[in-house]
Amino acid sequence: MKRIVGGFLCLGLNAALFAQTYFPPKTGDTWETIDPASLGYCQTNIDDLYTYLEQAETKSFILLKDGKIVLERYFDDGNVDKTWPWYSAGKCLTATLVGIAQEEGLLNITDTSSTYLGQGWSSLTPQQEEKITIWHQLTMTSGLDETTFSCTDPGCLTYVADAGDRWVYHNSPYNLLRVVIDSASGDEDFNYNTFTNQKLANKIGMKLSAFWVKVGYNSFFFSRARDMARFGWLIANDGVWDGTTVLGDVDYINAMRTPSQSLNPSYGYLWWLNGQSSFILPDDPASYPGSIGPNSPADAYTAAGSQGQFISISPSTSLMIIRQGVSSDESKAPINLLDNIWNRVLQLDCPITGTEDDAAESITLFPNPVIEGQMLNISMDGSFEYTITDNTGTLIAEGIASRQFDVKKLKKGVYFLTLKNEKLNKTLTFFKH
Repeated sequence: MKRIVGGFLCLGLNAALFAQTYFPPKTGDTWETIDPASLGYCQTNIDDLYTYLEQAETKSFILLKDGKIVLERYFDDGNVDKTWPWYSAGKCLTATLVGIAQEEGLLNITDTSSTYLGQGWSSLTPQQEEKITIWHQLTMTSGLDETTFSCTDPGCLTYVADAGDRWVYHNSPYNLLRVVIDSASGDEDFNYNTFTNQKLANKIGMKLSAFWVKVGYNSFFFSRARDMARFGWLIANDGVWDGTTVLGDVDYINAMRTPSQSLNPSYGYLWWLNGQSSFILPDDPASYPGSIGPNSPADAYTAAGSQGQFISISPSTSLMIIRQGVSSDESKAPINLLDNIWNRVLQLDCPITGTEDDAAESITLFPNPVIEGQMLNISMDGSFEYTITDNTGTLIAEGIASRQFDVKKLKKGVYFLTLKNEKLNKTLTFFKH
C-alpha cells in the first residue's frame, strides 16, 4: 500500500501542508476537481475501490486532495443532494462549536459542568459532580456509568469513577454539551441550529439542508456529503475558510486533533486519532497497543459515526475521505471499515513499471510516517543498494538491504530513501514522527 508522502508532520502548521489552499465557492455547487490519472491512479484500482464501497453499503464517497475533488461516487439511492445523518461524526462539529463558544467568552472548557447544567444534574454526590468539567465531557472522561448510553436524566447519570480517572465512550455527557452551550448563551430563545448556521455553516457555504435533528436523547446532524467535506476542510485549514476566521483559537483546534489524555491517546476532543501508542475502542474497555488504523496514514484524524460516517483527514498525504452510508459493523464508530477504505485509497497508484521486460512492481513503504520505536519496511522482493538522506541532502545511511530498515536512531523529520538494483532506481520519501 502506498505510503509516499510530502510535507511536514506538524499539526500546528496543518494548513501549510495543503498546497496552494483552494476553497470551493460558498454559493453554488462548483467544486474544482483533479484528474485521478494526474496523480498516477489506475482506473482498475479505482474500480476496485468503488466495488468495495458498494459492497460495504456506501451511499456517498468523496476523495479530496488539497481540497479538490479527485473521486466522487454515489451508490444505490445516494446522490449529490442527498442528506444523511452524521451520527457520532457530529460530535466533532459540536466540539468545534464548543471552541467557538469559548472563543466568544461564553464559557471555558475548564469550567465545572454544573455551572451550566445546574447542581443535581446527575445522581452523583455534590463533591463528585463538582469534579466534572466541560473538558471531561469533550474527552469522554466524565467517570459516569455508560450503561444507559445516551440518557441525560439525572437517574441515568451514576458514578463509576472520579472524573479524569477513566476513559469510556459515552453519549450522555456528550449530549449534555448542547445544553451547556444553550445555557452559556444566556438566550432564552436559543436555537442550536441557528447557532450552528450563524457561527459556522453559513461561513463555509454549507447548504440550508444541513441541520440538527433531536432523536430521543441524541442530536444528529444531517447534511450532504459535500457539506461534510466543507467542514473537514475548515478544520484542515485551522478554522479559517478562504480568509474568514470561523474558529481562531488554533491551540483549541490542535487540542481537538491531538491526544487529549493518556488513558486513550487515540482520542482528542471528540476526534479519533491514528498513529498513537495505544487505543480504546467505543465498544471495548480494553486498551490495545499500536495505531487504531494500521493501514491508514499515521497522522489521520477522523470524525467517525455509527454505520460508517467519516470525515478523515491526513495532512501528510493532503487527502481527505468522506463516506456516508450504512454498515453491517455494529460498532458505534466502525474504524475497521475506515481502515479498509484508507488501505484501498493508498493503493490507487498504478504499479511502478521497470524498463524492457521488467515485471510491474508496486512499492510499499510502511508504516509511513514511522512512529518512535518502529522499523521501516518495504514490500519488495530482492536485494538492493540503498541510501538515506535528510532534507538537506546529507547522507545519513547506506548499504545493502532487502525488506527492513532500522530507523530508530533517526531524529524526527523528512528523509529520502533511494533504492537501486538491476531493475530499479527510485527515491521515496518517508517521515520519522
